Amino acid sequence: MSSTARDTDTAAPPRVEEIDEGIYAYVQPPGTWWVNNTGFLVGRRGVTSVDACSTERRTRAYLEAIGKVTPRPVRTLINTHHHGDHTFGNHLFDGATVVGHEGVREGIRAWGMPASAPFWTEVDWGHVELEPPFLTYTEGVTLWVDDLRCEVRHVGTAAHTTNDSIMWIPERRVLFAGDLLFHGGTPFLLQGSIAGAIEVLETVIAPLGARTIVAGHGPVAGPGLIDDVLGYLRFVQETARRGHAAGLTPLETAREADLGEYAALSDGERIVGNLHRAYAEIEGAAPGAPIDAVAALTDMVTYNGGRPLTCTA
Repeated sequence: MSSTARDTDTAAPPRVEEIDEGIYAYVQPPGTWWVNNTGFLVGRRGVTSVDACSTERRTRAYLEAIGKVTPRPVRTLINTHHHGDHTFGNHLFDGATVVGHEGVREGIRAWGMPASAPFWTEVDWGHVELEPPFLTYTEGVTLWVDDLRCEVRHVGTAAHTTNDSIMWIPERRVLFAGDLLFHGGTPFLLQGSIAGAIEVLETVIAPLGARTIVAGHGPVAGPGLIDDVLGYLRFVQETARRGHAAGLTPLETAREADLGEYAALSDGERIVGNLHRAYAEIEGAAPGAPIDAVAALTDMVTYNGGRPLTCTA
């Protein structure tokens, strides 16, 4: 049985954690495929949410959880990037202004409607309507929750995707990192850049001095998570360099690799997709340049013993 399957068998229910006064993380264990974190801030005039969830059921549960904290409506929804686990539920935020980088709008439209087969186990997506951001920015926007300044910033280069943003709350030293950081799960950069992600973590994220970090997946963390993820990304780069020099394919390199300390991370098959991206960079592809995602995902399924990747969304 894969580590992902073991983890999902015993997954705890989603939970709301107040990480600072009026600032909440919504953590969905086990944080594996399509099971993301969100968060929200409560102000006098309403609620600001950071991301939606992947399915109708999970997004409705999130909205119900907000309703148990405050009766105020969600007036603003920030999308940290375009992936469906963070955006497929956008349409359920009735009356909210949906805000995101202009690439999020493009990415949602290009991705299209959700589908499980052939790469993931079957998911009940429920009713989904694509709802891209209709207030977009290129570099960033400042959001105020009462008198609390929240800085929504595009990170400047491809990393997890080409359209990643963070929400940084400097007064509280709280960071909503989206999928630039994974806690307990394997980072995934098939649509982004290994080198770009390292650059972003070193030059954008680490200098903030965050005290509390809400990663895109996994438990709320402290600043040590940044070095943990950097270590994995450097491991991917070095593994790719050795495999590429030996004339191995990404799948062959993954099969020969000793994951070592990273073997405990969930969704270990992502090493294959990450190596596809790292190989492309070795061969001169620009950060975020399109590569053959179908080939990479097919190799990930092969690495997983020919079984679709486990998803419990």
